[in-house]
Amino acid sequence: MSKLPKVDLLPGWDCYDWRNALTILQYGHPREWQDVVEVLSAARLRHSELATKGGNKTTTATSFDSRPYARGWVEKKFETKIVVDGIESESPTHKVDCFKGKIALEVEWNNKDPFYDRDLNNFRLLYELRVVDVGIVVTRSTELMHWMRQGYADFAKAQGTYGSSTTHFDKLEPRILGGGAGGCPVLVFAMTPRIYLDDREEGNA
Repeated sequence: MSKLPKVDLLPGWDCYDWRNALTILQYGHPREWQDVVEVLSAARLRHSELATKGGNKTTTATSFDSRPYARGWVEKKFETKIVVDGIESESPTHKVDCFKGKIALEVEWNNKDPFYDRDLNNFRLLYELRVVDVGIVVTRSTELMHWMRQGYADFAKAQGTYGSSTTHFDKLEPRILGGGAGGCPVLVFAMTPRIYLDDREEGNA
């Protein structure tokens, strides 16, 4: 059972609210909140995308990224520096997948789980610099990871493709509880098998 507060928000998604991220997003950033709700409500995990061979970024992750971009979200890298006794040292952040109105959104589909550390540390730094109010992570639920692992052959994947070290909620939760994001409020959307869409017949139509 999760130790992060779970909230019932969107069908097909397990949602978790850390440090009142949901309240801040709903009332402090209503336009960005509307974007998130509409994008994720319309999202489907298509069989054709799961069966596509992925490179550095899978078709599924790219598909999720592209929807916020159409609404004015941008991939963003912040140029930061540290000044000590007048001496400047560059301290660049990692790129945020999607950024708009002080909301940072990261999509972690099938990366290695240390990517969560990078994302949360980025949230922490940007929150401390007052350029981010809420960090959002869109990822897989552990339920979905197990479901995909069992059905790997159906998606034309090799056994072990969806290993335990890849990104899914059970790998993210202890990092949030352990303070990985510092004081930054974090909202997690973990996709479940209920958003799966078998579109193979569409492809044969």
